Amino acid sequence: MIKVGIIGGAGYTAGELIRLLMHHSQVEIDFVYSTSNAENYIYEVHQDLLGALDLKFTDTINTNVDVLFLCLGHGNSKKFLEANTFSEGTKIIDLSNDFRLVKDAFFQENEYVYGLPELQQAKIEKANYIANPGCFATAIQLALLPLAKANLLNSSVHINATTGSTGAGISPSETTHFSWRDNNFSVYKAFTHQHLGEISESLGLLQPNFSEELFFIPNRGNFSRGIFASIYLSFDEPIEKAYQLFEVFYKDTVFTKVSKKPIHLKQVVNTNNCFIHLEKYKNTLLITSVIDNLLKGASGQAIQNMNLMFRLNQTEGLQLKANSF
Repeated sequence: MIKVGIIGGAGYTAGELIRLLMHHSQVEIDFVYSTSNAENYIYEVHQDLLGALDLKFTDTINTNVDVLFLCLGHGNSKKFLEANTFSEGTKIIDLSNDFRLVKDAFFQENEYVYGLPELQQAKIEKANYIANPGCFATAIQLALLPLAKANLLNSSVHINATTGSTGAGISPSETTHFSWRDNNFSVYKAFTHQHLGEISESLGLLQPNFSEELFFIPNRGNFSRGIFASIYLSFDEPIEKAYQLFEVFYKDTVFTKVSKKPIHLKQVVNTNNCFIHLEKYKNTLLITSVIDNLLKGASGQAIQNMNLMFRLNQTEGLQLKANSF
């Protein structure tokens, strides 16, 4: 059994990790670390686990676990690893943005591989340290990688993507308060969102001459989970050519699927799937991409990466069903 430790156990991504890992046939949860909840039962915080898990949070760490998931706020993973040393045999998967960019990938003499399986499966399989992608970044990259592979990102890319309230994390704020979020919609970090850096770097791996602008408008939706991304750019080829590129690129992937029919969030929420749909208008290609921000955009993808690192089937522990009604 793979012994797992989780750091930052009280947040949404940790809660999803625990829920999924409990049903992973090759995993044993060794500890869930949370200084603010030490000695409390996990189900007292993650209430969906009542009756399913009889484990308590702890403020002590087993430095010899097989894999460590870091579910900490951005900037805190580095601080935690500077203060705590783990064995050379411990693989680390970080869910923050601390190690995603090339300039941050080397830390304490270790290289963090960017963990987007559809892009870097071979490197992930050999890695000991993974920088798990951002949620917006995952949905947007999966919508653009086939075009980059074909060297067809030759115009400005316009992106409008909406995320649910869980994307802001578990700590309450003005814009996550129910009375503000309900029946509401807003833009934030227009053109400057932090995920743009990792998106550009990934596209550049497949299309080294990529230098076009990414105009990204992130939105807050009045739902709890999911990301719906709408992306358009110039495309002179017929729509059949676009579908061929996407279907060939994703033919061997287990979670990313191309749909000939329009897609919606309920198809993917509570799953590790990404669904993509294409549409052509004159010389413009519209790409829509949907994921669950907490699963394919965070915890599910982290487990997918763990499965690759331990040479397990990618779907192990991730055989999930969406709720369509």
